[in-house]
Amino acid sequence: DPGTLAQEAQARGLSALVAAADKAGLVPALSAETSNLTVFAPTDAAFTSLATTLGFASADAMVKALDGPTLAKILQYHVLPTKKLAADLVAAGATSAQSTLYEFEGAATTLALDTSAGVKITDEVLTAATVTTANVEASNGVIHVIDKVLVPPGVLNVVQMAQLNPAAF
Repeated sequence: DPGTLAQEAQARGLSALVAAADKAGLVPALSAETSNLTVFAPTDAAFTSLATTLGFASADAMVKALDGPTLAKILQYHVLPTKKLAADLVAAGATSAQSTLYEFEGAATTLALDTSAGVKITDEVLTAATVTTANVEASNGVIHVIDKVLVPPGVLNVVQMAQLNPAAF
């Protein structure tokens, strides 16, 4: 039997994600047997890439520097409130918007998904993450491993957003 989302993330070596979830106070939600979530889980390399682009020495340094509420916003942007396997995402159409657990300005935020060639997810800074491993089963949901940390609205300043996607600014 698969473990919880938190256990499966740990077992797959997604240590930066687990460290960020721990600091943000989200491990209980990812461990709750009553949850039924979809987690787009960035690899450690994805966390390192974001950290170094923003001027941190490492993913660990970034997680240590950011406060729990900021990390919670970032991570909630990676979570859909229901379990959606890759087939469910494809069935939603070649392009779809999926609501996340993160709210900004009083409304749930969405991720733009493109399933015309694999699964690509576009974030607030208009960069795309690719699902590299789909359908990692957990007892309380599913994990789709992605190659980039998704950036939600309202977390970074304009300079930081331009650092992540100079072409958009």
